[in-house]
Amino acid sequence: MTTQTVHPTSTSPSNGHQTHVLPGPHSAMFVARDHLALSPSYTRSYPFVIDHGRGAEVWDVDGNRFIDFNAGIAVNATGHCHPVVVEAIKAQAEKFLHYSGTDFYYPVQIELAEKLTQLAPISEPSLVFFTNSGAEAVESAIKLARYTTGRQRLLAFRGAFHGRTMGALSLTASKYVQRQGFAPLMPGVEHVDYGYCYRCPVNLTYPDCGIECVHRIDAEVFRTNVPPQEVAAIFVEPVQGEGGYVVPPLAWMQALRALCDKYGILLVADEVQSGFGRTGKMFAMEHFGVEPDIICLAKGIASGLPLGAIVARKRLMTWPPGAHASTFGGNPLSCAAALATIQLIEDEFMESSRVQGEYLKARLQEMAERHPTIGDVRGLGLMVGAELVADKRTKERYGELRNELVDQCYFHGLLILGCGPNTIRFAPPLMIPRDLIDEGLVIFERVLSELEEVHGLA
Repeated sequence: MTTQTVHPTSTSPSNGHQTHVLPGPHSAMFVARDHLALSPSYTRSYPFVIDHGRGAEVWDVDGNRFIDFNAGIAVNATGHCHPVVVEAIKAQAEKFLHYSGTDFYYPVQIELAEKLTQLAPISEPSLVFFTNSGAEAVESAIKLARYTTGRQRLLAFRGAFHGRTMGALSLTASKYVQRQGFAPLMPGVEHVDYGYCYRCPVNLTYPDCGIECVHRIDAEVFRTNVPPQEVAAIFVEPVQGEGGYVVPPLAWMQALRALCDKYGILLVADEVQSGFGRTGKMFAMEHFGVEPDIICLAKGIASGLPLGAIVARKRLMTWPPGAHASTFGGNPLSCAAALATIQLIEDEFMESSRVQGEYLKARLQEMAERHPTIGDVRGLGLMVGAELVADKRTKERYGELRNELVDQCYFHGLLILGCGPNTIRFAPPLMIPRDLIDEGLVIFERVLSELEEVHGLA
């Protein structure tokens, strides 16, 4: 495990003025114990061991402060331990902790389902099924799509991440390590090109491309190896998450909807990471003016408590009792947290995401003009990606620099994560104030400059 001596500055995690080492002794101890007790399949970037958090700041078990630019992978939408959410959890905990919502009724689950059907970007009556996670939501959508259409095949996109359970994994195509050793996966899944304009898969330029990547699904995929009449659904992330925070053009999503309509295919929006104000709207699909038939939800829905859901058109959700269920899905504590979370997002944090996201992206775009390694800055709301390259002309990916940057920012008091082969993701809590964005970006640019100099790119 790497350690570094850190000399505190105004942006250092230290609360004092002495030189200290990261990770501290308590953090190092817990990391060592973790390695002896937990699965090695977990993907840890740096040895941050959280003790507590407030808002967009967190402290490790050695008392060091950090700015949180990842929000537990876009989960802590309202910030760490928002008092309204905490109070809602406490109030529900004093009533009851569990009473399986698949066999019994309780108000908080019903109230949340009603709220989700009101919010979902589906203009006709809809119904909700609750799960424990995003992957479970995707699995539920797979089952519902196959059941309601009577079709077997599914389409997903290169670069997609939909989860690691077997059905969701079959749709996932972001890193081979996620699939290696688990074959055979679920049959009937075909992957096609996403609307990744910075790296156009067909070497054209938007908008003159005519959305060729969607056209080729119809002209090539459906003509040669996938009968469209057998396709139950196309699963799409409105903004690709693990694929690199890629935002497709508006016309691309509209063309995808038209393709689905042409063949009676369901459009399933995976908004596990992009939902609940993350992009400056309640759901990312609203940016495109396109309605999905099924929407998958999780992450930011409950400020950190485990909860997922699908919302589907009522006319599609025709499966009978017992066809699908979940003992813990819609847990009352999680539902209470979700209702409080959604109220906060509606009242103030969705607008904060829009405004602060525009500011964050503009600052990164300015930074890109000064740095040879920032090839592209993209995003919606507080779901922003900065793609690192070795050469802006050739767009050669610079994953090594990205990984070093993620690690080194930790040693300077900033918690960020990568996504895709070479992109930095910026997904702080939606309530992050402007001064913390500025403080975090000072750290980010300073570390980037130092690494560019080390690699002879300054």
